[in-house]
Amino acid sequence: MILLDEIKYRLKGLVKQYGDCVSALKVDVLRKRKGELDGIQQSPDFYKDQKKAQRVLVEFKAVVKSLENIEGLKKRLDEVADFMELVELEGGGEEYVVEIEKSLNELEGELNTLHISSLLTGDYDSNNAILSLHAGAGGTEAQDWVEMLYRMYKMYAQKVGFSVEELDSLAGDEAGIKSVTFLVSGANAYGYLKAEKGVHRLVRISPFDSNARRHTSFASLEVMPEVESDTSIEIKSEELKIDTYRAGGAGGQHVNKTESAVRITHLPTGIVVQCQNERSQIQNRETAMRMLISKLVERREREELDKRQGISGELKKIEWGSQIRSYVFQPYTMVKDHRTGYEIADVQSVMNGKIEGFIFEYLARSKG
Repeated sequence: MILLDEIKYRLKGLVKQYGDCVSALKVDVLRKRKGELDGIQQSPDFYKDQKKAQRVLVEFKAVVKSLENIEGLKKRLDEVADFMELVELEGGGEEYVVEIEKSLNELEGELNTLHISSLLTGDYDSNNAILSLHAGAGGTEAQDWVEMLYRMYKMYAQKVGFSVEELDSLAGDEAGIKSVTFLVSGANAYGYLKAEKGVHRLVRISPFDSNARRHTSFASLEVMPEVESDTSIEIKSEELKIDTYRAGGAGGQHVNKTESAVRITHLPTGIVVQCQNERSQIQNRETAMRMLISKLVERREREELDKRQGISGELKKIEWGSQIRSYVFQPYTMVKDHRTGYEIADVQSVMNGKIEGFIFEYLARSKG
């Protein structure tokens, strides 16, 4: 009976945690948004703008999934409470207590995930995210590392139901990618992926070294919220330097034989954005402007954070000693986040997109 009392106390705590999460997640707002998105999809012109339609569909799917998770958890909490009451009334044996404990363990893990979602209360946390990976020290090895990280983030996005659209890329000299910018679309994409911003370090036996020596390579990741427009960000035409050029790499005859690629330099800040993956110069320019607004918003957010915390918001140099996370393939396997101390030995699962643990640990700690 004492054990059952302990389980009842634990269930009471989980019910309270659930209530706190529901309140923080503003479930009523989510339901309203679901209705709005459903209405947008009923428009006869919905599919005229394919990209906008795709974003609406991704957001709708994410909102529906969030509501199903929330409602499903409530139902399971109620079922456990009812079963516990039945066991208590009928004096059930130890096997029933074990079954209840198993259910509580599962619910606890899911509620912890829901709790992390409830921490995403920043102005842009619910937005899509624009990510830019850049090779650092390490030459071809670092460029291969960028390609590996790009694959990792694409696999993570696939696991959690986000979509990925490549906006710009520059191939490596011999292998890999020098830099790549891509859009990750989905509910709270920026809120989660902002935890990944910084320098990522790789240690492994290089496949490009005939002597099979161990190499250390670096890549940096920038993460910005996708912002379609922001009235607080003023961009004057005279502050922009716009260049057009022929896109490189894959894309077919049209992409490679016309000056469709666009590079925009924001003169006051020195921020440079470019896009070459759309079919026309107009589309590339629109996407590049969206990227510029996003970068300016992220810059402002970082500066405000700097003032509050008294830290430098500049990205560290992409080299030894500045990394947020290390991925070690040899002489042992381990991925360790240097900000939180969170680590995992299964490096291959991480490279296959299993990075939720690192994200959740960072978000939980950053919220104190």
